[in-house]
Amino acid sequence: MDSLLVGGLVFVFLSTATSTGLIVRARLPNHHLNAESKDVIRLATAVVGTLSALALGLLIASAKSSYDNAEVEMRTAAARILLLDRVMAQYGPETDNVRQLLRELIEKRLSRGWTAETTDETSGKAVGEYQDIETVQSDLRSLAPKDAAQRALQARALEVSGMVAETHWLLVESGKEGLPWAFLTVLVCWLSLLFATFGLQAPANPTVLSILFVCALSVAGAIFLVSDMANPYVGLVHVSDAPLRSAIERLGKP
Repeated sequence: MDSLLVGGLVFVFLSTATSTGLIVRARLPNHHLNAESKDVIRLATAVVGTLSALALGLLIASAKSSYDNAEVEMRTAAARILLLDRVMAQYGPETDNVRQLLRELIEKRLSRGWTAETTDETSGKAVGEYQDIETVQSDLRSLAPKDAAQRALQARALEVSGMVAETHWLLVESGKEGLPWAFLTVLVCWLSLLFATFGLQAPANPTVLSILFVCALSVAGAIFLVSDMANPYVGLVHVSDAPLRSAIERLGKP
C-alpha cells in the first residue's frame, strides 16, 4: 500500500477517534468526568501510551534497519559489478561482448527499478534482466582460457558473477518485505484509543483542538516515514541508486 495513503488513513482514524471522544464528552453526565474518573482514565491511558511508544519504536527500528541493509546491498552490488567488469577486462578482448551485456543488464535494472516484477505477466517467464545475468555466466563458462592466468581470471569472474546474481535476488526479495501489517493495525488501534481519551478529557476550544490536530498529524507522519522506509527502493524516502549509476560510467573501459 502507498505510504502516503497509509499516513493519511492513520490521520483520519486518529481525527475520528478524537472527534468521537469530544462528542461522547458532551453527552456524558458530569459525575462521569469528575476528578477521580479523570485520574483513572489518565492511568489507563498511560499504560496504553507506553505500549504504543514501544510498538512505534520497534517499527521505526525495523524500518531503519531495512533501509540501512538495502543501502549496504546497493553499494555492494555496485562494487561487485565493477569488480566483475575489471576481471573480464584483465582476461582479454574475448570478454568485450560479455562486458557490454553486463552494462545493458545494469541499465535495464535501473530503468525498471530494483523492486520490479521478476516475471512477465503475459508469458510467465523471467523478465529480460534475470535471463541476462544467466547469459553472462553462460558466456563466461564458454571461454577457452589459453593459460593459467586466464583460467584463474575465468574462475574469478564466474565466482563474482554468481555473487552479482545472488545480490540481485536479495535486492528483489528484500523489497517485498514491507511492514508487518498486523503489528501496525494493533498500533493504530492503541493510538486511536489514546486520542479518543484525549477528546474525552479535552475542552472543545480552538487551542486544544489545534494541538490535537498537530499531534495526530505528527503521529501520522511518523507512520508514513516507517512505511516508506520499510520499502527502501521506492517512495519518497528511498535508497539512492547513485553507486550503480557511477558504476555504469566505469563499465566497459580499458
